Amino acid sequence: MLSAPAIVWLLMCGLTGAASLPEVVSEVRSRILTDFATNVPGLSAAIGHDGKIIWSEGFGLADLDAKRPVTTQTLFRIGSVSKPMTAAGLMLLVEKGKVDLDADIHRYVADFPDKGHPITARQLAGHLAGIRHYKGQEFYLNRHYTHLRDSLRIFENDPLLSVPGEKYSYSSYGYNLIGMVMESAAGRDFLAYMQDAVWTPLAMTFTMPDDATRSVPQRTRFYKLKEGGGFELEPEVDNSYKWASGGFLSTPEDLVRFGSAHLQPGLLTPASLAALFTPQKTSDGKATQYGIGWEVQKDKAGHALWFHTGGSVGGTSILLIQPESRMVLAITANCTDAPLKKSNPAAIIQAFSVLFPSK
Repeated sequence: MLSAPAIVWLLMCGLTGAASLPEVVSEVRSRILTDFATNVPGLSAAIGHDGKIIWSEGFGLADLDAKRPVTTQTLFRIGSVSKPMTAAGLMLLVEKGKVDLDADIHRYVADFPDKGHPITARQLAGHLAGIRHYKGQEFYLNRHYTHLRDSLRIFENDPLLSVPGEKYSYSSYGYNLIGMVMESAAGRDFLAYMQDAVWTPLAMTFTMPDDATRSVPQRTRFYKLKEGGGFELEPEVDNSYKWASGGFLSTPEDLVRFGSAHLQPGLLTPASLAALFTPQKTSDGKATQYGIGWEVQKDKAGHALWFHTGGSVGGTSILLIQPESRMVLAITANCTDAPLKKSNPAAIIQAFSVLFPSK
């Protein structure tokens, strides 16, 4: 996984005054070269401070055979970092009165099978709806879905894992259902809505669906670790079954632009930002560590950390926001289960506890 001290050192130097921003960039670049770049075919990283990108760079190769280098404009699969983007689009519909987070989703997707309990968009967005996650080889699906509604048939007839609201259970398919709620509420194609509502307003010119039917020259090739060492290509997949939950391509620069838009009202209202970053609760009142599209945690001293990680076939990503220092970090790699994938968030939080000044 991504070294927690490296992440935390980067974000916290901006807050503690322990180093200048150029020193932060120099240190992080050195750590990436030493610790991460040799473990993946290629990766890209960017840092933002107070809404401005202060550093961005590509490392390694986007195509091993062609020796094509990674640049700051190389497109990576960002996996579940797509979820915060979908959440932003959802909240924009809430602001316009087109979606009620606490209404039964059958108001928007009337033909979704009845599960015997109401399911709300808020529950879906907080992984509290009881919708299952991937099973079997679904992660490697290579079928193209022209219509978002058709992709829901993968899971829609399966029983719930729990009564909605009762238990936190991470589910990408829950976000696929949110995408259909949004498409219905917006009265237009989900991807067209995301382009106009989120990506274009934030000048995210290198963020788009990972459309397997299109030629995208700036898209990296996608690799996995090879038994015995080195890397080999992953099989071809088609991510059209999961646009809203994990089907986007992007760059770290675009991810930093997106993350930076959450440091203050602008794209979203104060009320929407508060909803995104307020941990949801189970029906028995226990707080989760997930708001709407974001992991929401604090260190022992009470300092906030907002983040999401993403894993996809041939892609791993991480987007972190430290709101007090106004720092944003994004890293993407073109390898399945790259070392930067978060597997133990407690380690990140523990490192924050060490580097934050005491209150």
